[in-house]
Amino acid sequence: MSIRAALYPAFFILAGFFALFLSGCEKKDPRILSLDPRIGTMGEILTIHGENFGDERNESFVSIGGVPPTASSYIEWSGRRIVLRVPEFGETGLVYVHTGNKKSNAALFSNRANMPLPANSAETGISPRISSLEPASGAVGTLVTITGQNFGSSREGGMVTFTWDAELAPASQADTSRPVWVAVSDSDFGYESWSDREIKVRVPDGAVSGLVEVRTLRGSSQGAYFDINGRPGTKLFKDKRSYALSYSVDIRVRDASNPNSLYIWMPVPPVSSSQREAQLLSRSAEPFIERYQGSALYRLNNLRSGENQRITVSYLVDVYGVETELRPQLIRQTSGSVLQAAYTIPTLLLPVNDQRVRDLCAKITGREQNAYLKAERIYQWLISEGGIQEGPLTGGVIEALERNRADPYAASLLFCSLARAAGIPALPVSGVLVDRSRGLRRHYWAEFWIEGFGWIPCDPALGSGALASVAAPRPNGAAYYFGSLDSQRISFSRGEALLSQMDSRGRVAVRERDYALQTVWEEAAGGLESYSSLWSDIILTGVY
Repeated sequence: MSIRAALYPAFFILAGFFALFLSGCEKKDPRILSLDPRIGTMGEILTIHGENFGDERNESFVSIGGVPPTASSYIEWSGRRIVLRVPEFGETGLVYVHTGNKKSNAALFSNRANMPLPANSAETGISPRISSLEPASGAVGTLVTITGQNFGSSREGGMVTFTWDAELAPASQADTSRPVWVAVSDSDFGYESWSDREIKVRVPDGAVSGLVEVRTLRGSSQGAYFDINGRPGTKLFKDKRSYALSYSVDIRVRDASNPNSLYIWMPVPPVSSSQREAQLLSRSAEPFIERYQGSALYRLNNLRSGENQRITVSYLVDVYGVETELRPQLIRQTSGSVLQAAYTIPTLLLPVNDQRVRDLCAKITGREQNAYLKAERIYQWLISEGGIQEGPLTGGVIEALERNRADPYAASLLFCSLARAAGIPALPVSGVLVDRSRGLRRHYWAEFWIEGFGWIPCDPALGSGALASVAAPRPNGAAYYFGSLDSQRISFSRGEALLSQMDSRGRVAVRERDYALQTVWEEAAGGLESYSSLWSDIILTGVY
């Protein structure tokens, strides 16, 4: 036997030991399998069953509703079991196990002290009450029937909320003031029906396993547990930033006679799973309609020649970065949903049926059938061959195709047009980008919908590196900006806001390529013969 032949067995034995060593060194994410009990009170013993917790606690910890127990609360810690005393927390709380920089899945623990007591008489009050959810589990987009009572004969400002969660910075582990729910979305056709005893809703984007509540003007219901499953990947919300901002419009009347009206549509930052809150800080006038297709509608009546008017609003907006990770092979290939029908059609800005768009879509996607992989191919073509540059340019999708050059505005519209042509629901998003010097500039990006998962962001302009002088570059930005998005932006419209005239004889003013994609900004009616308007840029007054 040769020396080389004799060494072969020893080599494979060493290789096997080395592989085992590497697999043993790889730390797996902690995973919660069950809680015992699932309902309890402060000071009671809670046992967490699961895996990959680590044999010793060291720097690892548990959080319940964002509250970490004190070190003396831990009774036992092993790889598959943790025993501890429950700290003081709110009505309900998501339980996580944190090991190093890894975080487990969520499990819900309810505080018995704050659960509603059964009624002692036939009188059940006027607050809504949930008796059942059907089904009690499902993926994002699942239609859920909520039965109960006191929901109201119509929605009338009511809403249904699901549990939501975000990754907290280490310094904020005890912060329980942040929103812990996400509302069912009107723009995603989330409400199918609403009656006093039954509501049908679709699970909203960003929802995680936890409590569902019905909230009306008469109060909020107790929570009913809903388990999110069947998701083909993960979505993480992190890096929260809060922006205080203001904007205004100045009106100067030149020639007017009574009666007359001037309607002003001022965009309102939309709420989504990543843009959590748009809190009104101040405004100089009360709107005629509080919210109308994503805008606040103001009406100025009987303006006089030579009169000046100003409308100013300011908001505090909470924005989270989004990171997604999908396994394309787990995506359900479905069609026919109301959301897909609405967000795959041609619009004023998205010429989906133009033959040049459809031919290019077929060339890019080829025989690929998976919606996520088709969207990825469109994105890759855009950042490599779409000619994206900082701009600004003129025109939209067709002009970008003809000259093989696009600015961020045209790039976002082109992505959405090609995605819709491929049968993928997609929305252009408009707003402002916070640059390196904390200045603001108009910007445009996109989102596309994957059934069972929700909306996925992408930013072709930043992914192509066209705005490297404006935004801080990210390592491997091309890959990052497909599926992930930073929190250094504020959106003012998701999709196109198709606004209708208030007066059929009114004269409409349109502002193209602005920070909101809305069809009407101003409308003059009656004897308002001549006026001028000056819209300010968005002014950033604080970052927190």
